[in-house]
Amino acid sequence: MAGEWWEYASLFAVGVVAGTLNVIAGGGSFLTLPLMIFLGLPPTVANGTNRVAILVQNVGAVWGFHRHRVVEWRWLAVAAPPAIIGAVIGSWAALQIGDEAFQRVLAGLMVAFAIWVLWNPLGRGGDESDVARRGGHQAAVVSGFFVVGLYGGFVQAGVGFLILAVTTLAGLDLVRGNALKVLLVLTYIPITLLIFGLGGKVAWTAGFALAAGNFLGGLVGVRLTVLKGHRWVKRVVTVAIVALALKLWLSP
Repeated sequence: MAGEWWEYASLFAVGVVAGTLNVIAGGGSFLTLPLMIFLGLPPTVANGTNRVAILVQNVGAVWGFHRHRVVEWRWLAVAAPPAIIGAVIGSWAALQIGDEAFQRVLAGLMVAFAIWVLWNPLGRGGDESDVARRGGHQAAVVSGFFVVGLYGGFVQAGVGFLILAVTTLAGLDLVRGNALKVLLVLTYIPITLLIFGLGGKVAWTAGFALAAGNFLGGLVGVRLTVLKGHRWVKRVVTVAIVALALKLWLSP
């Protein structure tokens, strides 16, 4: 990046939109990553820099959801350990490949992810106590959070949809699932940012400009999620999934 004022302004503006989308559903990083690459950051550096914004965004989002008393703190003991282990592995893997290879892997993951989320629509969530009693379900949920960390550590973009699928399996509705989503990401994103930073893959100034927008957008997303409720969030998630799939399909 040349460091022009309009570049930082565009990062802030897109960050607001991405932060709102990330908190309500997911996929905001599919806006920020292409923008940073367009502005001249290498793909692997854009991948690392994006985590500065995600970290700041989720600090604000967790605070907002906590104020509205919808954070399921007890689920963190189940979700965080496998997610953190997966995130460390995923971050290490992302640093081992070059920019060209990363772009190819990213494109493949995006297409596969779009197909997966369309094939597995998010439901309302079941009775949490019933889910907790099923050993098979519990194992699937723990495995799901490991995959969340692995994917989030590698690329992060779109991980929100994956987390909502796992939290739905765990029995949470989309409002509480969103609250757990931002809390879970907040537990592993500092570790992945540290790994990318030590690897020289973070453009800090660009990251802070993007983070300012993401923080504001995250607060907007919290308010919309809590005020509008499960049905509205489900509609937004569905629209976001379809829009993401169309973007991937139409992109060269």
